[in-house]
Formats: sequence, C-alpha cells, structure tokens
Amino acid sequence: MDATPAGHLVGRVSAVLRALSTVNERGAGTAELARAAGLPRPTVHRLLGSLADEGFVDRDRRSGRWFLGPELYLLGEAASVRYDVTHHARDSVHRLATATGESAFFSARRGDETVCLVREDGDFPIRSFVLYEGARFPLGVVSAGLVVLSFLADAEIDAYLERAGLTSRFGASHAPEAVRERIARTRTDGYAVNPGLIVEGSWGMAAAVFDRAGQPAWALTLTGVESRFRPERRPELGALLLREAHALGRVLGSAARL
Repeated sequence: MDATPAGHLVGRVSAVLRALSTVNERGAGTAELARAAGLPRPTVHRLLGSLADEGFVDRDRRSGRWFLGPELYLLGEAASVRYDVTHHARDSVHRLATATGESAFFSARRGDETVCLVREDGDFPIRSFVLYEGARFPLGVVSAGLVVLSFLADAEIDAYLERAGLTSRFGASHAPEAVRERIARTRTDGYAVNPGLIVEGSWGMAAAVFDRAGQPAWALTLTGVESRFRPERRPELGALLLREAHALGRVLGSAARL
C-alpha cells in the first residue's frame, strides 16, 4: 500500500467500501463495518460520513444501517464498458448448472482475492450458500481461490502464502503446507476441489479461466453438498468445468481488456 497520507486514506476508504459490498443487501452498522475493515470505529464513522456526503454510501434513517450509494452505481455503469465480462460468462454458468444440477458460479481475481460475480442454481433441491454474488475470499480459500492461486508462478505463490496469514482466519487446514498440497493436486488434476473446508459438508470444484497473457484471471465453480461430489463423480464434473473454462477463456481472451 502507498505509504503517503493520501495512499493511507485511500486504503482505508477501499477497506470500508469492500466490507460494505459483501453485505449490501442487508446493510451494516458502523461497528460491524469497522470490525470487517479492521479499522477503529471512530475512523470508520468519519469516513462513512464523508462518503455519504459524496453519494458513495447511503444510510437508512430508521435502522441506521449503511448501504452502497447511488454514485457508486453510476461509476460502475461507466466502468462496465471496459471491465464487465459477466455477460460472456453467463452462458457457461447456465450450462454447468443445467448439466449438473448444482450451483454454478463465475468469479474474478481482484488482487489477493476472488470475487463472485455470477451465480445460477441447478435443479438439485439442496444447495450450498458459501458463495453468492459479491462474496470475496482470499486466494487459496474456496475452490475458485485455490484454482487461481494454483496456476500462478511459484514465486508469486511463495510470496502470497508468506504474507496472507490464512491460518489465523481459516484454521490449520489453510496452513501454507496444507495449501501447497492442494495446489499440487490441483495442478495434477487441472481443477481444484474444496472438500468442505469452509462449511462442513459443503463442497466445491473449480477450473481456472485464463486471460490473453496466460494468467488465471477468472474461475468457474460448482458447489453442493458432499454426497454430490463423491470420488466417482468428480472426474465428470472436472471435465465439464475444464471444457467450459477452456471455451470461456477463448472468448474472454479476445474480448476483455483487463
């Protein structure tokens, strides 16, 4: 992060807005946002007041809860001309959900995180709700984050695992050595498997979608209950994910300018 005062302020504002984006449907109180952003409550209160003055956040007068504001919508609409690739991904997500009956997703890498952009549920009645549109997870966490991390260069993986501190947030199953074991398996299989590491019994599988430079920029994911991801079915699901990821990568590689 930029060490200048301006850079410090931008980092704090970004942390608050990202925290709010994950709970925007229900909104959040000031104290909740302060905890999520890792900032003192008085600091977050001042930032939210300034952001509200500019229309970047909005506050419900009755509940006191904060929401993203109309100015961000307008900025997002302008930015979508360059960055929105979700319309290309929806067909792939739909085919995966229809073919498997599971919930299917499209996620994008944003720095050290993956962000879920598209979700479609299949017809199987039991679903996992670990992922949802707008959900963010660090690289190496959930199958989308694992598959993206797995296909980065070794030096980039080493640097990330050294700074990420996944164990303190997600437990021993996300210690560097455990993540490295899953990376090795992912590179062998071509797709990642999350065996219920975030929520017990909720499994996920993902395939990376590569950009024009050959970097893992996005991921397609399937999630569901453990009984739907038994060993005999995983190769079939993996093959479907890889086929859609390869086809989508060709489309995004020529269309996206990320």
